[in-house]
Amino acid sequence: MALVVLAMSGGVDSSVAAQLLKKDGHEIVGVFMRHGAESPLACSVTDDSKPSTDLPIIEPPVLASQATRLDHKQGCCSATDAEDARQVAERLDIPFYALNLQQEFDRIIDYFVDEYLVGRTPNPCVMCNNWIKFGKLFAYADSIGASHVATGHYARLSQVDGEFQLRRGLDQSKDQSYVLFGIGKPLLSRMMLPVGSFQKPEIRERAAEVGLRVADKRDSQEICFVTSGQHADFVAKRGGKDTAGDIVTTDGKVVGKHDGIEGFTIGQRRGLGVAMGEPFFVVRIDSHENAVVIGRHEELGTRRLIADQVNWIADPREPGDSFRCEVQFRYNSTSVPATVTMQDGNRFEAVFDEPGFGVAPGQAAVCYSGDRVLGGGWIESTGDQVS
Repeated sequence: MALVVLAMSGGVDSSVAAQLLKKDGHEIVGVFMRHGAESPLACSVTDDSKPSTDLPIIEPPVLASQATRLDHKQGCCSATDAEDARQVAERLDIPFYALNLQQEFDRIIDYFVDEYLVGRTPNPCVMCNNWIKFGKLFAYADSIGASHVATGHYARLSQVDGEFQLRRGLDQSKDQSYVLFGIGKPLLSRMMLPVGSFQKPEIRERAAEVGLRVADKRDSQEICFVTSGQHADFVAKRGGKDTAGDIVTTDGKVVGKHDGIEGFTIGQRRGLGVAMGEPFFVVRIDSHENAVVIGRHEELGTRRLIADQVNWIADPREPGDSFRCEVQFRYNSTSVPATVTMQDGNRFEAVFDEPGFGVAPGQAAVCYSGDRVLGGGWIESTGDQVS
């Protein structure tokens, strides 16, 4: 059995992941990741078992058998999610720590803001997995002698002929394999995804059966560092850049004004601020002119994308390689048949069999073979718009 660092968010998925791992006999260290400058102080356990106000990612080694669980009266876990995670850890009798990752999350926030300011649609959840959940947490795991890192993601791992493969979660409506495409292939053998082989209702039932108070807790749907519905205000305030401009049609006609390109994303229909008499969608964002380009649904379709910063977690592809697969280009979209051709070691072209709608630069393009994740990249540009 393994010593496992488990990312605990206070939600039902990671809480049941803890229960499943313990049931399988693993020794678990629960970790809650703090990120806000205004969050309560993070805690660690040092040699004298006193809480620390500044926890670096790599602490002096503390084995789970030596750990002291955080206590609410220490004033370290007053945030609702942290408190939920702590209570789950207490009920399951596993050590629990809060890591202060403000600096790392600041990097994600900067990326989020910068992408919107250049007219792209960011995906901070993917970056969080790449840089933190399966980045910094592995460093922390190494520092305490843990062999594995686990999360509550709905995705699965399999081993075929000695090779570890990443696959979609069994519950297709909750599948999160898309946001894991950037994981380094060597890390797959050290990952655990306990809930990926269950349907969501089963996870809630298991939480209720073992008396976890988070059994009926609502799933998180929003970006963790932005208040719901206020991302444009957040970007404008943090970015400090005036991106107001014109709303124009695809034929260049100015039909309105907008307060900032950060308030729009490709495929958006509602909240355009103009009445066109029929449905119009954002089909392009021009950050040089601060223009939001809108068009009819058929003008939104594209047959081609270019993705860069490619990461393969199946067999790596060489320049010139061409292969058939399915490509998913947004978290909430279905994958579509395509031909993918490597342009160089860090970029590929995907040509869809049928037009794709809502393909947005800045989002991930993830390649699948059936339910297996092959890898993916970040959408750099789109082309061959359907008209």
